[in-house]
Amino acid sequence: MQADQINIRHLAAMVAVVDHGSVSMGARAVNLTQPAVTQGIAKLEALLGVALFERGPGGMTPTAAALCFKPRADAALALIGSKRVTATQVRAFVALAQTGSYATAAPHAGVTEPSLHRAVGDLALGIGARLVERRGRGIALTAAGLTLARRLRLALGELRQGLEEIAALQGRESGRIVVGAMPLSRARLLPSAISAFRRASPGIAVSVVEGSHAELVGPLRDGEIDVMVGALRTPALGHDLVQTPLFEDRLTIFCRAGHRLASGWNADDLSRCTWILPKEGTPLRDLWRAMFAEFGSTLPDVPVECGSVLMVRQMLVDGDYLTLLSMDQLRVEVESGIIADIGPVPGRISRTIGFTTRAQWRPTQSQRRFITAIEQAADTLKQVNS
Repeated sequence: MQADQINIRHLAAMVAVVDHGSVSMGARAVNLTQPAVTQGIAKLEALLGVALFERGPGGMTPTAAALCFKPRADAALALIGSKRVTATQVRAFVALAQTGSYATAAPHAGVTEPSLHRAVGDLALGIGARLVERRGRGIALTAAGLTLARRLRLALGELRQGLEEIAALQGRESGRIVVGAMPLSRARLLPSAISAFRRASPGIAVSVVEGSHAELVGPLRDGEIDVMVGALRTPALGHDLVQTPLFEDRLTIFCRAGHRLASGWNADDLSRCTWILPKEGTPLRDLWRAMFAEFGSTLPDVPVECGSVLMVRQMLVDGDYLTLLSMDQLRVEVESGIIADIGPVPGRISRTIGFTTRAQWRPTQSQRRFITAIEQAADTLKQVNS
């Protein structure tokens, strides 16, 4: 089942009964009748496929599944923030935020376009804020809409994790881990970690989302990505993210085989060459600047800005450019003889490689195992490169 199919009022009823220890007190807490609470919990149990309470003369006692699921339900309800919000409204608004169009969002949400309009409008009334505004022929989310969309995505993420934990409790390993892969992590670190993790946990799928830090940090904050792996930022971008270092990556200067600097060079030689580098503001570009500052040399020309290792590799082969990368990113090309490693960056210039998560992220057991697999792959890389 999908997290966005869970009836939010039924979820609140379950939480209230666990918190207050009885159906009557729980019903008062969520402003429902006792029969409505009892019926809602029964429907939630049928949807989840697991008993949440043991019924007896003394009342309803929460099962292990209920106690396992409740912290996720608490977090989801707090993020949703209103008892008036329905699952249909959540599904509709998240689809609209993702697609940016009522016509496109309707099939994603499984409703007609008029129904989607109505659901989003009712959500705005319930929240008490305008969520969408017209922009020319299209629409855009307001500031309140953007904030709510993020909170609803995170709420659905909590419920997805809760469903995975219930499945694990029943001995059914399931779920999907979504990892954001920045350029360096794609060469060896993540492939090794994913392979090891999948051997140990074949029931868990892994989705890799490739991109730069700027492209991945938003989905990470929204809960669409569980963990992001690659070069860490200094300083860290906000208190809502936690960066965990794994190892220091020493950079290397590369050129094509047969380049005039392949047999030796000095700082002036590097200044006279043209370079391919990522755009300004990236850690690699900053380290390149620091290298020439240590040399006391003028910054050379950067006629091509590119963050794709595949493109950089081909341009190195085809021209007289230099670039700055990790050895892991071009090891195969160096060993095959088409790219030349002309030496590590002088001095103590390096970048810290690690993973980034949300500060409030509470990983499932399978997610913890995935983090462990990343840490073990990093330890292996450190030993190989030392």
